[in-house]
Amino acid sequence: MKRTPSTRRRRSSRPAQGKPARRDPRPIGIFDSGVGGLTVLRAIGRRLPGESLVYFGDTAHLPYGNKSPEAVTRFSVEVARFLKGRDIKVLVVACNTASALALPRLKRGLGVPVLGVIEPGARAAARATTRRRVGIIATEATVASGAYQRALKGLLPGVRSFGKACPLFVPLVEEGWWAHPVTRAVAREYLEPLQRAGVDTLILGCTHYPLLKASLARVLGPGVRLIDSAEETAREVEALLEREGLGSGRRRGWRRFFASDGPDRFLRLAKRLLGVSIKTVAIWRFD
Repeated sequence: MKRTPSTRRRRSSRPAQGKPARRDPRPIGIFDSGVGGLTVLRAIGRRLPGESLVYFGDTAHLPYGNKSPEAVTRFSVEVARFLKGRDIKVLVVACNTASALALPRLKRGLGVPVLGVIEPGARAAARATTRRRVGIIATEATVASGAYQRALKGLLPGVRSFGKACPLFVPLVEEGWWAHPVTRAVAREYLEPLQRAGVDTLILGCTHYPLLKASLARVLGPGVRLIDSAEETAREVEALLEREGLGSGRRRGWRRFFASDGPDRFLRLAKRLLGVSIKTVAIWRFD
């Protein structure tokens, strides 16, 4: 049968870039050491409402930032294997410490695309800085790894970066003390050397830290730009799905939540963070 020109155009149409469009309803897996990675889940959910998301908070081993690289890698591999068993199509490591220490191991062995949060955060900071003086606040392990410093140097020649470990911030977030006077006092102590260094941009190098934005901004003042990698990570997830033809094709995806300990506390903090009630958090323990 002879095809009409309109039929030929319809059959030959392809996306401008990437693989041919198809539907992949499998969920995206996201994990962090606690509730902080929910900032990344929220950003992905807003940008990609049709995607289903499975989140794991390793609350039994919180925080990762004071653990050895070997321990962080072991925890990360176990969680990644669990999420792979949930038939995920992409893994987002929504934990800066795990991104700094375990990402190469996860990329080698998981069999699905794996994205971390360090490269997206560094790219956002490189665009934002005006004086090429960038501060990095993170866990002890992330700062010691030098991952952000290396990423920034590769993106912006001549940049000066100043790292500061802030180990008390994660427990303050997990306690729900986001705007507490104690939190502001701790922030003043941690941020003072970065202020003396004259940073104009500050990377929030832990997914818990965006919950402290109000306290941090109050201490730093309006002259310092705060960089949250969640939005940039969500953009990279969107680009990956388009490039690989992995979009769900749905209008609305579902959400599932898992933790390794303390489900009631997880529920309370998640409600405060996401602004919606999460009905259940399932428990899965791996040691």
